[in-house]
Amino acid sequence: MENNYQFAAIRGIQAGRAFYVAMVPLKMLERLFRFDEDDLPAALRAQRDLNKARIPAIARYVADNPAEYVLSSLSATIDGAFKFEAVSGQRSIGTLSIDMAATILVNDGQHRRAGIIEALRERPTLGDETIAVTLFPDEGLIRSQQMFVDLNQHGVKPARSLRLFYDGRDEGARLSRAVAEAIPLFRDMTDFTRSNLTAGSRKLFAFSNLHTAVTTLVDDARLESTAEDPGIVLEFWHAVIANMPDWTAAGRREVAPSELRRETVHAHGIALEAIAVAGARMINERPGGWREALAVLRRVDWSRSNAALWEGRALVNGRINRSRASVLLTAELISRSAPPEIDDATIATR
Repeated sequence: MENNYQFAAIRGIQAGRAFYVAMVPLKMLERLFRFDEDDLPAALRAQRDLNKARIPAIARYVADNPAEYVLSSLSATIDGAFKFEAVSGQRSIGTLSIDMAATILVNDGQHRRAGIIEALRERPTLGDETIAVTLFPDEGLIRSQQMFVDLNQHGVKPARSLRLFYDGRDEGARLSRAVAEAIPLFRDMTDFTRSNLTAGSRKLFAFSNLHTAVTTLVDDARLESTAEDPGIVLEFWHAVIANMPDWTAAGRREVAPSELRRETVHAHGIALEAIAVAGARMINERPGGWREALAVLRRVDWSRSNAALWEGRALVNGRINRSRASVLLTAELISRSAPPEIDDATIATR
């Protein structure tokens, strides 16, 4: 084939069929690959609709992190002539030549393709870098549609807790990790891999919930804390824990976290965030007395059996409600529970 594209490639076998993994320069993605047109009926396509709202985030990620970005491979089918020539002495390593008249249809990764194309407009120097593309010979629409299903149905997105814990680029996530690592109760009783704790989990908090609470405190109180200098954020959570004896008992293994989740409101993420909201108010309104003000936490009846207090606030039909409205209603209750000796007009009138 004279008019062809050539790529370094590896040949493999799946289900008795040959496929190829080629290294494709990013600058070739726009002209080399295409995806099904959006206006075609679903029955005539082998791909989901392109969600254009997703493209800017991918483009921004690539453009903002030119020395660190990581992109998983694309998958595509070749409808047209191609040839694989193995390197001398090798059976699986060689050069894949694809006729320029062939159609290469993206089966998986069209959003990555579109995001890369947009990123190259800002950073054209990335054009000579490469992305792996898994290429399958085209076997018709039915096979392509099945491939789309098979490529996507087993993918599992990592839990938000794990994504945040591993994210060294997100300043907020780094601060939350620093808080968790510096406070023994959080370090020992936080699940860093799951966002939804099972009923029998021996952990008390999910890292994603702790991160939301830390971020809420920083934003609402307009703090300048960082992972390197968490300052008042650490002081705040130390003071909170000092006023939550059930948490301390769980940390000492005197009570099971599963029991607290079953019987109390404070063993759920909604309470962490509500405490952060109420605590930020205290920091803003009582900059010299917020530590003492946190004694309100001891006065709250956190028992889920107190339906008159919690139903319609943190509970709906007896179940924990994670909505933003429930967080704010719970924060309001905390603020109103201030004991007389630390009460002031700003907190009492909330």
